[in-house]
Amino acid sequence: MPVEFLGIAATNDGSETTPRSGAAFDKDYTLRLARAHEDYGWDRVLFAYGSGSPDPAPAAAYIAARLDRLQILLAHRPNVSYPTFAAKTFATLDQISDGRLTVHFITGGNDHEQAREGDILTKEERYARTREYIRIVKQAWTSGDPFDHEGQYYRFHDFVSDVRPVQQPRPGVSFGGSSAAAYAAGGAEADIYCLWGEPLERTAEQIEAVKDAARAAGRTDVPRIQVAFRPIIAPTEELAWEKAHRTVGAIRARRGSAGARRHESGVTVAAAPENTGSQRLLAIAEAGERYDRALWTPTAAATGGAGNSNALVGTPETVAQALLDYYDLGVDILSARGYDLLGDAVDFGRHVIPLVREEVAKRDAARAAATATGSGAARAAHLAQQPLAAVRG
Repeated sequence: MPVEFLGIAATNDGSETTPRSGAAFDKDYTLRLARAHEDYGWDRVLFAYGSGSPDPAPAAAYIAARLDRLQILLAHRPNVSYPTFAAKTFATLDQISDGRLTVHFITGGNDHEQAREGDILTKEERYARTREYIRIVKQAWTSGDPFDHEGQYYRFHDFVSDVRPVQQPRPGVSFGGSSAAAYAAGGAEADIYCLWGEPLERTAEQIEAVKDAARAAGRTDVPRIQVAFRPIIAPTEELAWEKAHRTVGAIRARRGSAGARRHESGVTVAAAPENTGSQRLLAIAEAGERYDRALWTPTAAATGGAGNSNALVGTPETVAQALLDYYDLGVDILSARGYDLLGDAVDFGRHVIPLVREEVAKRDAARAAATATGSGAARAAHLAQQPLAAVRG
């Protein structure tokens, strides 16, 4: 199966290790970072969402109008707009990008962060609302006739959108989470299911949970799987580990500064995270620092389990092989983001992506050859069992 790479479309140069140097929306930097991803072999970039951050939709439109190939993953929280309005926004962006849009729907894992924009529903209620919201957006994208909706969270009558997506029948839907409620919602509605990087065994368990949820929802297909990491690479293993420890030191220093308490994205990281995904990351970090080939957990521990925060540490060859281990589990979208956003995007694209793509091509070719050989052997065995006259006929 093909493999894809997802990077980050940050609107400024700030990260967990470094305060931003300019405005929250730095147009020049946003374009430079996106162009680096396009130039160095990445497939798409994520425009993330935070309550106080620049609006990702116009930022995505700004990039889409200036780049030709890079695909867009747009994060969206259902609480911030009505689904019919959102469907038109997404369809318009799909038109601007010539069909390069996927939408990542965020239910929200932190009550305080959600309440900043007036969302006071419980987590369970938010998941129910998200499922209803996604279904409305899908129908608005695909229906050429006016339709009504009478749901738990939304009611409207005689809606039809005059702007249609370029992609047919519709753009892709992305979803993430590590709780049972997340698996149920994403398993039912998502084309892509997003996970944070965990040890291989735990990731395999999560993939099975997503597949089970999809089957329980009556689907005959299953979502594609995406897994996210923070790669830390260097020319030698020794240099990579030195860089990893410097990175953790910088994270801790930044979190301890006054500026870190006023997080520039508008998201406050709680000492005890509410969302299951962060709780899982912290539990994994508490149980051990190193897993499998290259997974390293102190970066997650240092951030309090905030988001995509487990690292893959090593040379480009080591990190590529670690990513291939996840590919072998059935992961075909690999999300990666460094701490020097621009420099790391270039280095990862230059040194890691080609190694993974080359090996995936070899594995796919070997798999196809094995399938063809097996089919030929099966036919030969079948013919051997037939009467001679039937074989001649």
